[in-house]
Amino acid sequence: MRLPFVNYGLIALTVLIFLVQSTLPPAAFEAAAINFGMIPIVVRDLYPQPVPWLPDWANLVTYAFLHADWLHLLTNMLFLWVFGDNIEDALGHAKYLFFYIACAVLAALAHLLFNINGNGPLIGASGAVAGIMGAYVLLYPHARVFVLARIVWLIPLPVPAFWMLGFWIASQFFYVLVGSNEPVAWWAHIGGFAAGVVLAPLLRRKGVVLWGGR
Repeated sequence: MRLPFVNYGLIALTVLIFLVQSTLPPAAFEAAAINFGMIPIVVRDLYPQPVPWLPDWANLVTYAFLHADWLHLLTNMLFLWVFGDNIEDALGHAKYLFFYIACAVLAALAHLLFNINGNGPLIGASGAVAGIMGAYVLLYPHARVFVLARIVWLIPLPVPAFWMLGFWIASQFFYVLVGSNEPVAWWAHIGGFAAGVVLAPLLRRKGVVLWGGR
């Protein structure tokens, strides 16, 4: 496997941005989310861009590098660290960077489509990470992923990626259908995952097969 320096760079940049965020007072922290998060009515140009020099469309990317708290950050970075290196190897460095940004943009657009008049900021890398998970299902469905299962106590069990990630995306649809009070952008997850499924076959390096990785 090639050194996944793009994946490491994305993790480092995202963590660095959060560390800068965390030094801000609460009001400035919230202002950063408003200024650089993805707000549907701002992207649709129904409300002025909070940062005058920033194009409206730029928030479709910048939102993916902001996080609400440490748990939000660490969860996304853990999934990016576990799955991202294999996808970078399958696509190549430059295509992987394009893939990550494209999944972030398409995830944000999916959120916008189903929250057309939303006035709150979408932040977090979960849409882009969901794209990586979608690609992983196609390229490495048989790879074993350790999950914590409670039988008598928590035990790490190796589960094929197809079942683990399939269960995850099914849960996103479940929450969309039944509703949830959690402040989670379910449609961004679904949109990002779908983007990964579509883009991975188009961007994979020659010789990388579908449904074959272990």
